[in-house]
Amino acid sequence: MKTSLKKKVMSITAVSTITIGMLVGANWHSSTVKAKPHQNNGNVKNVIFMVPDGYSASYATSYRWYKGEESAMDSMLVGMHRTYSADTEVTDSAAAGTAMATGVKTNNGMISTSPEGKKLKTILQAAEDAGKSSGLVATSTITHATPAVFASNVASRADEANIAPQLLENDVDVILGGGKKYFPNSLLKKAEKDGYEIVSERNDLKKKNKAKKMIGLFAEEGMAPELDRDEKKQPSLAEMTDSALKTLNKDKDGFFLMIEGSQIDWAGHAHDAAWAMKDSQAFEEAVEKALDFAKKDKKTLIVIAGDHDTGGMSVGGYGEYDAKIEVLRDVTATGDFMASQINANKSNIKEIVKKYTTLDLSNDEIEKVKTADKPSIAINEIVSEHALVGWTSTQHTGVDIPLYAFGPSADLFAGLHENTDLPGLMAKAMKIKFKQTK
Repeated sequence: MKTSLKKKVMSITAVSTITIGMLVGANWHSSTVKAKPHQNNGNVKNVIFMVPDGYSASYATSYRWYKGEESAMDSMLVGMHRTYSADTEVTDSAAAGTAMATGVKTNNGMISTSPEGKKLKTILQAAEDAGKSSGLVATSTITHATPAVFASNVASRADEANIAPQLLENDVDVILGGGKKYFPNSLLKKAEKDGYEIVSERNDLKKKNKAKKMIGLFAEEGMAPELDRDEKKQPSLAEMTDSALKTLNKDKDGFFLMIEGSQIDWAGHAHDAAWAMKDSQAFEEAVEKALDFAKKDKKTLIVIAGDHDTGGMSVGGYGEYDAKIEVLRDVTATGDFMASQINANKSNIKEIVKKYTTLDLSNDEIEKVKTADKPSIAINEIVSEHALVGWTSTQHTGVDIPLYAFGPSADLFAGLHENTDLPGLMAKAMKIKFKQTK
């Protein structure tokens, strides 16, 4: 009864939010990359599935205000999807990713494994079975929940050490992200014997244009937030996307590529609105790379879907009819970084926050940071309040999520979907066999 009700009842809140966002965007200047989603003609040789983790309609609206014009995704909007998992109304990334990779709802925490413990086949594996190449790109560890669900099966998302070898066993051709600690030298040496080029820094990535298979691990754990990234050492998400496309495009049979903007979600958990917007910008730059490729190729379908909302972000709040997202444009570091710069006796809080946000904290705000169990979140919530960005949770929420598509067969994604519909629709577009296991 509970599941049936969920399948029949639309989330009015989520739909209202995205409708308002669309109306607001109607008078904005168009983005430099204009995409018309409804293209029915032509075969689909390649699929680029892009996941802005945690990105709901509120993030989309906030990002439009942050940018000052429509995003590259706005004109690609075709529908929405429901995100609940098998065991709760509010999903985690493992269950949400599993639904989008396998077409099956599972319990929170499980990676492409059914609630009964059955290993589930993924859309990436189906593409490989059809002779296509495959790739995974993320700014988290590449063994984190979302990338993991496409090429591994484990009962717990925490088992990242067991996920890493499965990515190679499943013959993923391009693996780019963080998580070096989960790839021991023995595993990387075996990968080299199997034809993989191994890279660990940004400049190395740019030199590997002739590689047919590639592993790029640019951090021991997750990569740096875009606000804090060392551009000399770590590539951007757009640069990783560009390298992945160049490598996978060598396969005449086509490819399936999943690209995740992982840290939009991490920012939401931390209530760091500036981090969320900056990583949304980095994700949009990756989308532009994908659109450039798809427009030239004409046989590539791009599908974009966040896996859930994170933090319950609001556009406006604190009892005011207003939003001041422009405040976030002046923020040049994450709350985590700012907190790390506070001295032992916490006497420099005002100076640190001023340096990285231009905000002059009041005495009450300084005291809030000084007495907080987590100074970083205290800083983030102060910045958010100045920007009139509200938060309802430090976890996920259960609203429906925008769905975007571009290229041949984009019309398949129009309307309100279950997240479990997505892999079947991508398989239909590619004309490959993919049975959604029940």
